[in-house]
Amino acid sequence: MTVCSNLLCDPRMSSPAQPVDLGGSSSTTTSRSKGDKPQRGFGTFGGVFTPCTLTILGVIMFLRFGYVVGNAGLFRALIILASAKVITTLTTLSLSAVATNTKVKGGGAYFLISRSLGAEFGGAIGIVFFLAQAISVAMYVIGFTEVLHPMLGGRLSSKAIAILVNVVVFVCVYIGAGWTIKVQYFILATLLLSLVSFFMGGVGQFSFAILSENWNPHYLQTPEKSESMFTMFALFFPAVTGIMAGANMSGDLRNPSKSIPGGTLWSILATGIVYAVMAVFLAGTRPAETLVKELSVVGDISRWPVLITAGVFAATLSSALGSMMGAPRILQALARDRIFPRLQPFAAGSGPSSEPRRAVILTFLISCVCILTADLNTIAPLITMAFMITYGTINIATFYEGITKNPSYRPTFRYSHWITSLLGAIGCITVMLLMNPLWAVLSGLIMVGIYFFIYSKQIESQFGDLSSGLLFERTRKNLLKLERTLYHPKNWRPIILTMSGGGSNRLNLSMFGYWLTQGNGILNIGQVISGNAEEHTDRIANQEQLLEKFIVEEELDAFPNIVAAPNLSDGIEYLVQCSGLGALRPNTLLIGWPGDIEKASPLVSTLRTVQRLRRNVVIARLEPTEEPKTVPKGTIDVWWRGRKNGELMLLFAHLLKQNPKWRNRKIRLMRVVSSEEAKTEVLKHLNGLADESRIEIDAEVFVSDHPHHVIGKQSKDSAVTILGFELPDAGKEDKFFIQIERLVERLPRVLLVSSIGNVKLES
Repeated sequence: MTVCSNLLCDPRMSSPAQPVDLGGSSSTTTSRSKGDKPQRGFGTFGGVFTPCTLTILGVIMFLRFGYVVGNAGLFRALIILASAKVITTLTTLSLSAVATNTKVKGGGAYFLISRSLGAEFGGAIGIVFFLAQAISVAMYVIGFTEVLHPMLGGRLSSKAIAILVNVVVFVCVYIGAGWTIKVQYFILATLLLSLVSFFMGGVGQFSFAILSENWNPHYLQTPEKSESMFTMFALFFPAVTGIMAGANMSGDLRNPSKSIPGGTLWSILATGIVYAVMAVFLAGTRPAETLVKELSVVGDISRWPVLITAGVFAATLSSALGSMMGAPRILQALARDRIFPRLQPFAAGSGPSSEPRRAVILTFLISCVCILTADLNTIAPLITMAFMITYGTINIATFYEGITKNPSYRPTFRYSHWITSLLGAIGCITVMLLMNPLWAVLSGLIMVGIYFFIYSKQIESQFGDLSSGLLFERTRKNLLKLERTLYHPKNWRPIILTMSGGGSNRLNLSMFGYWLTQGNGILNIGQVISGNAEEHTDRIANQEQLLEKFIVEEELDAFPNIVAAPNLSDGIEYLVQCSGLGALRPNTLLIGWPGDIEKASPLVSTLRTVQRLRRNVVIARLEPTEEPKTVPKGTIDVWWRGRKNGELMLLFAHLLKQNPKWRNRKIRLMRVVSSEEAKTEVLKHLNGLADESRIEIDAEVFVSDHPHHVIGKQSKDSAVTILGFELPDAGKEDKFFIQIERLVERLPRVLLVSSIGNVKLES
């Protein structure tokens, strides 16, 4: 779709009534400075119905609708009208649902989309929609001028006239929305008089014979043009896309949730009737050839042709006023949300109704630049696509609100369903591709670029959006599916509960839990508060905040888990039983070595309970003086004593090596045997384990009757040593503590692993 240099020259040109929304909104609901009482605002008729109707009954109706009827025939013209109205009605249903689901403030489409789909989508729509409306001012002013210029006899250049008209539009809007609405009442009256003139003229000239001839299509087929129903649909559709005009007045409405649905739907119905009756009169008063060739056919049929000229003026001027009102309010709302810091100066409002006068000035300057360049032929399609993308995004927002079953989605407008929203979105995309596939793709790429630019800035919006709702619904469904899936060792993942206290006190333990789960599993950081939960509610909340802060500051992918319990042992058992959800419950407990024989007995007793609850146990003995986030030098040593613990030990070694910081550490799989004869066979067995598990290792076998001496000597410089252990029977906790202390006394970092056997290396 392109804009011709003369409104009356080419029937295929894009009229100044491109899908531009009339109206605007101040940044808050009458908004209003802090502490001010809300202003009266506009009602449904003045704030929604009038802007929508003026935008829909535009220049296409006067100068292009006859061309559509002449080519497509009455029957197909009515189908085109009905199809276009179905798409805009579906979009209006979505718009009404979103508008009645939240307290609507200024910003129109930007506000509604950003509060549903988030800052990224809202910011992208806001920038594109603002620029489209600002440039549209120039397009409408040029359209107005090209009709006016011949009447003035060429005494002034068309650019000079356009600039003067633009100044008049600017002054009307700069004074305030109230003044502009009053001007629109006069324009609406002029438009209605022009329609009365047309219908009065058509009654006296109507012929059923001509109507019968125009029932079927007479598509123009020349070397330059080849018309079809699709080209006619693309030409006509911009005439019906003024549905956002009322929504753009959101900040200036008394009751947006009532006025937007009612005013918009009544406007769609009223304009649909006007277009349908007009199509019948056009088809019944002039033959197809005349309808196609004579662009002034509406004026020729009219009783008083001068009123049609006035109607063209009214259509273009109202669209220019609407765009000059709408664009600044979008920019003001965008600036107030601080998505783009450089736009901050435009957040300011003037007067009790917070008029966006700085943004009005910027809109005026942009339109002046476009008027002076006067090359809108390539801009017009992009403007059209910008509005279609906006309408499509409104449908998508409502569709996602519906399918996610978000409890906060409670629109008072009951006639929207996710199916209607989906159909509306599909309709918008189809229309874009029909109108101009190249511009459709280009517009989409621009939107994607702006989206990812905002996303890369990690903007934190202060308003809720659909992203968390979508994530919740997807997670809910996946959790239920995972819960019903039969467990297989091949799918085992480390879900570790790390008992690191307050986190910062045991950062080294938290880091090992993080390294073991990074990119592969889930880390829960647990803390036990001694005492009764009822007496420590404030402390629990405070510690949870501190633990969350610690997780963020240390850049750990982890979840905080805090519980109040009479003692540490009970607290650990509570956390093991209650942490996680479904298949994502912890399967491994990571706890620090007690370091004191008096603590060994209650700890071991607790660990026996943990294993009876079918959890793996890992006890970490780490150097508390080390820099926790620094990966130690040396190898990852795994001392093999059999499959029961060995498979989990070797898998943990592999998971450590998957971390970028551990990637250069070699895994040594080692074993101590008592005789030389067994060495070859054991070495072969260890290499076989490597092949079986597909884990790259260096296998080593040592001969000794004192394994703890060999382990201490060979692994004293390792990055970490992984050993297996068996929990002792009741009453043997002290002996167990002494044996472990003797085994690891020369080792800097040790992970002691006791597996329940739910890992298989060959999986």
